[in-house]
Amino acid sequence: MEKTKKIKLIIGISYISLVLIFLLLFFSKFSLQEITSYDFIKKNRLYFLELKSSNLFLVSLIFLFLTILWVFPFLGFGSPIALLGGFILGKWIGTIIVVLGLSIGATFLYIFGNYFLKDIVREKFLNRFKTLEIRFKRSEFIYLLIYRFIGGVPWQLSCLLPTLFNVKIYNFFFATLIGIIPQIFLAVSIGNGLEKIIEENADVPKFSDILISSEIYIPILAFIFLVLITIFLRKSFYKN
Repeated sequence: MEKTKKIKLIIGISYISLVLIFLLLFFSKFSLQEITSYDFIKKNRLYFLELKSSNLFLVSLIFLFLTILWVFPFLGFGSPIALLGGFILGKWIGTIIVVLGLSIGATFLYIFGNYFLKDIVREKFLNRFKTLEIRFKRSEFIYLLIYRFIGGVPWQLSCLLPTLFNVKIYNFFFATLIGIIPQIFLAVSIGNGLEKIIEENADVPKFSDILISSEIYIPILAFIFLVLITIFLRKSFYKN
């Protein structure tokens, strides 16, 4: 037990150190004001487009790797990386790379949680999700798939909660891979729409102009519809 605590402490310190080093290196190159400016986004859009046109495979591979890192160990969630994926890689390739990267990163996080955080998760959440334990034992993959599709739990926690039910790693990976496709596709589509709007506007576009663009409002409406469906399904799925 003492040895396990030491391992957890070392991993925790290593994780915090890694995040701090990354932030220090990043903000030593760019200021917060710079990276949020329209000129910075527009210039880097052209850079990424040129890079993508010259070597799509390499860009996709790098983005896949960064997406995995975004989830594990940096504990990032899906929406920002999905928007960025659509912005850089486009609707279809962006969806494939983001879904794959999030699924691999989530699986690494699940494996990590199963080894080091399982007792903590059980202590905090087992009573709350007791009914789910019965359902997962009945049909692990199907309920994992539904669980991933309807969401309703913060991304990082959603990767750790299945440690309560000791689900198989391959079931976790493939259920995540399939279950997150609808929401990620819509988020990637919005990112792709933003890229097209920036291409067409030399200056910062008005918010109203962004909203009336079919590249934006169609996926947003579809996303809202998806959210309403998942809210309805959550009431049944998480019902005690």
